[in-house]
Amino acid sequence: MRVNRHSKVRTLAAAGLTVATLAAGVTAGAGPATAQPKAAPAAPAAPYCGAAHRIEQKLSTGTTWRMCWRYDGKAGLVLENISYQPKGESKPVKVLNSARLGQIHVPYDDGNVEYDDLTGFDFAQGLMNLAPGECPGGTIKTIKVPDSWNEDPNVKGLCTTTRSRGHAYRMQGDTADKVYQAQGKDLLVYTVNQVGWYEYMTEWRFQDDGTITMNVGATGSLSWDDYDAGDGRGWPIGKGASAAKATSHSHNAFWRLDFALDGSTANKIEQYDSTVTAPATGQRAPSTRTTRTEVTKELAGDSKNYRWWRVVSAAGKNKDGHARSYEIVPGPTTKYPGRGYTKHDVYFTEYNKCELFASHNPGDCGAGAGDSVDKWVNGQALKHPVVWTNIGFHHIARDEDQQPMPVHWQGFSIAPRDVTAMNPLTPAELGWQNGHWQPRS
Repeated sequence: MRVNRHSKVRTLAAAGLTVATLAAGVTAGAGPATAQPKAAPAAPAAPYCGAAHRIEQKLSTGTTWRMCWRYDGKAGLVLENISYQPKGESKPVKVLNSARLGQIHVPYDDGNVEYDDLTGFDFAQGLMNLAPGECPGGTIKTIKVPDSWNEDPNVKGLCTTTRSRGHAYRMQGDTADKVYQAQGKDLLVYTVNQVGWYEYMTEWRFQDDGTITMNVGATGSLSWDDYDAGDGRGWPIGKGASAAKATSHSHNAFWRLDFALDGSTANKIEQYDSTVTAPATGQRAPSTRTTRTEVTKELAGDSKNYRWWRVVSAAGKNKDGHARSYEIVPGPTTKYPGRGYTKHDVYFTEYNKCELFASHNPGDCGAGAGDSVDKWVNGQALKHPVVWTNIGFHHIARDEDQQPMPVHWQGFSIAPRDVTAMNPLTPAELGWQNGHWQPRS
């Protein structure tokens, strides 16, 4: 019940308690210095924020990520002015104006309650202190929480560290004794926010290959209620017939991304669909044809087999002369059909400074505009597109969810497509292979 979520948060805040969460990961070791071009490149554009709100990390594989951070009274952590500079690029490539959570919508299967955790349940005020062991090898930054419940609003709540992610690539060379392989490195930025029984781990992974992965992990304590779970809306937890029943529910997580590829907000949206047809006479296998559709007006999009979208730069090209872009790569999702704004997987809307949350948006966006993202898709031309993604998880409890509850993750990635002319981690001796399988004569 709502009162139970509310009272638990207030009790913990008043007591000044913190709850340990999972370790942030393995620290990436320092690598060799990357060779610099003889001609000094243009100085990187400095983030507009001061040093206290600046994140800059050069990974051991040569890639540098730069961004600013701030803390919003409803959305929590907001990352801004995000740029990516792999080795071989003389200056940073700007990717995003801003990246933030857009909502966490939690409807319960019994129909008695639903929550909008960001705009309706003090997500931002539930920022948790992090212990040093949760940010190994990294830095924990202090955040001043707006409208904090605590006497001291300063929370040591933002971890920035590096993490190994395993193989970035592996390739057998022309001779049996030559293997090209590299271990990938990530910059990890995360916070933990408590909402009622749950603790949400909001993490952003900036990979050395230019990919950005954003996840929400729910952990903490399982929310439960005492009723008959035999009706298909809950699950028994504990021993015997009198065991407590955990109410099943959904977590519908939204993200809001404001792209600015190459420093311009005049990006284009493209949708790709592929069709597979049976082998024609004389063909050995089925054939596949991919078509491109320019998305020129606001769109509520649905994922399907062989469909994907990309955001295309209107201001910059890579060294091969191809327009830079980022592809949207959804993670596993269970789409919740109960509300209009959760019925679609992705939304492309024209920028409006007050359209900040996918549901129960508190801003005054104009008469009749509505307070949810589905209402904003009304045929307006896309000149400065904003991308909204919806990733759902239907949580049917299990005995293993207690106690504490293991983290269950939901999220997605944006992957570079033609941002660089080759793999940004390509070893020098393979640099000649851009578009060729053997050296030119």
